[in-house]
Amino acid sequence: MDNQDFPGWHGTTIIGVKKGGEVVIAGDGQVSLGQTVIKGTARKVRRLSPGGYDIIAGFAGSTADAFTLLERLEAKLEATPGQLARASVELAKDWRTDKYLQKLEAMLIVSDGADIFVITGAGDVLEPEHDVTAIGSGGNFALAAGRALMDSDHSAEEVARKAMAIASDICVYTNGNLTVETISK
Repeated sequence: MDNQDFPGWHGTTIIGVKKGGEVVIAGDGQVSLGQTVIKGTARKVRRLSPGGYDIIAGFAGSTADAFTLLERLEAKLEATPGQLARASVELAKDWRTDKYLQKLEAMLIVSDGADIFVITGAGDVLEPEHDVTAIGSGGNFALAAGRALMDSDHSAEEVARKAMAIASDICVYTNGNLTVETISK
């Protein structure tokens, strides 16, 4: 089957918000194949504890690919405990240069409570300028809403939830069934 003929997996919005000494990563639960909703209760935000080191991660893209990347990130964190930035850069380098990993189609938002990063297969490890970032099909909607809410009195979780609600109202590949994880340093 040619990739152009395959309808493709769509649907995920993940947002990361850093505010008031905490980081929240929230993700919707919708998985779609073409124009069909396959599942509405997927968990795309996870808590990881490699070597007792606590991080949260959200993913957009292929679930199997994202799990492969999360396993690799955990291994990098075990090799460099407490160094999320270094582990993220090492993962991004492997992802960009390894022929097997290059085929993986996913993106990650990760945080240890102090830092928040977006990791891509293009070799990028991005730290958001405005303490809010988002990925996935509704990511731009959530990002715009989150940035607009950052100057409000809302907590990081409230910003994330409100931004996700706006994204789910606009993006047909995003639903309101959220998984929310919070971490602070």
